[in-house]
Amino acid sequence: MTGSTPGSAETPALPSGRSGLTGFWLRAERFLSGLARLALWVSGAGLTLMTIVIFWQVFSRYVLNRSPSWTESFSVLLMGWFIFLGAAVGVRERTHLGFDVLLYVLPASAKAVLRSISDLVVLAFGGGMIIYGIQLAKLTWNTVMPSLALPGGVSFLPVILGGALVCLFSLERLAGRFAGLPVDADIYATGEEP
Repeated sequence: MTGSTPGSAETPALPSGRSGLTGFWLRAERFLSGLARLALWVSGAGLTLMTIVIFWQVFSRYVLNRSPSWTESFSVLLMGWFIFLGAAVGVRERTHLGFDVLLYVLPASAKAVLRSISDLVVLAFGGGMIIYGIQLAKLTWNTVMPSLALPGGVSFLPVILGGALVCLFSLERLAGRFAGLPVDADIYATGEEP
């Protein structure tokens, strides 16, 4: 997490005197940043491919008068991937909708507590995605998607992977805040530092 805009290459300001923790944090932050970038690329590729598949379905139906049977199921499968991977990246970059007005009027210590509570709730939600995604995948694995000839449980894999990424990105922020790193620089815009 940097003190600048999401996705910038600027190195975060780290507390002095914690060289072991600082080195670990920088390696973890680089790894998770790369993981988020990969998830974003896969998500974008899925959206692009879904657009092409839907275009082909419309073209085939209205121009060729022969609509392929696999396009709708494949589009829905792709949509799951780009939604859940993109949502996980949104958790890391803090681009989801939020009600932050209270954060700007509270003292610095309360801001960190509220952000930590929020991150814990998101972590629990990601854990739920993993647990229930695995249960649903197990329940539907022996069924077959007729038009794609894939196990039904495949459609729940993006839920599980997205949940795992949500958990990782929430834990990254919680661990950084616990270590005293500047993970909440955006809410200290008034000049008040923690």
